[in-house]
Amino acid sequence: MATELEVKLTLSESAQSRAFEWLKGQPGASEGPVKTLVNRYYDTPNAALNQARAALRVRQAGDRYIQTLKTQGEFVNGAHRRQEWEWDLPGPDLDLELLEQTLLRSEVDLGELELAFETNFQRRIIMLEQAESVIEVALDSGEVVGGKQARPLYEVEFELKAGEPAALLENARALAQAVPVFLNLVSKAEQGYYLAGIYRPSLALPASGFSSLSFLHYLSLAWLTGDTVCLPASTLAEIERQAEAVGLLPQWRLVAKALETGIAVENLIEQFPEFGQLQLALAAAG
Repeated sequence: MATELEVKLTLSESAQSRAFEWLKGQPGASEGPVKTLVNRYYDTPNAALNQARAALRVRQAGDRYIQTLKTQGEFVNGAHRRQEWEWDLPGPDLDLELLEQTLLRSEVDLGELELAFETNFQRRIIMLEQAESVIEVALDSGEVVGGKQARPLYEVEFELKAGEPAALLENARALAQAVPVFLNLVSKAEQGYYLAGIYRPSLALPASGFSSLSFLHYLSLAWLTGDTVCLPASTLAEIERQAEAVGLLPQWRLVAKALETGIAVENLIEQFPEFGQLQLALAAAG
């Protein structure tokens, strides 16, 4: 078992191309191989694995097959921290015996696991070696397929391989100054579950105001569902205080006005190219 620490950004196809060129030009950057990845995710008919806040997949990368189990984990200091188990397989089929070593043994009837959805994409890798930190940057482009639906996938993921976690956000914030990005707390697996009709997130407003992290998570869920976000000023009051603390109050007030009037997250990202910078600053402070 390993602990994975990463920051994931969603962006447009054109912005991803610009991000790739920007990343290649950074000090200590080296370009890795390009891979085509086919990922099949499994769950039970009643979505027991999803309810246990875990995701199980078999990935095909060339002639290699890898079985991976990840917990949803937690969001800490702007990055995702989660547990991960990984095994090489001889072929594309699940090995249920390997799962006996994990938390699933007591939470899920392993015999009921079946294919739920797929995420299929091309991955380009850039390694960043800076001072004491080593960061793997993955640029994924493809699609998520669930049920009879599909949605495009364009992401940049920063994963810490060595060094201090703060380096993840530092590099993500630098990229956000170069191209428009959206700090996305919704995983590829959650997207697949949503398209397959298994997962329906709640967009109920909190009883009191948002914390910065709950606000960021709320926006990620609204991005997933495509719902219009319409929030009263009283709910956003705490975020305004935090935006002022990180020196981004003017930018926040423009965004807040749009959120009060009502706006879809996709339109928010398009109208405010600097929104990702605001998100990452709130994540670092929260």
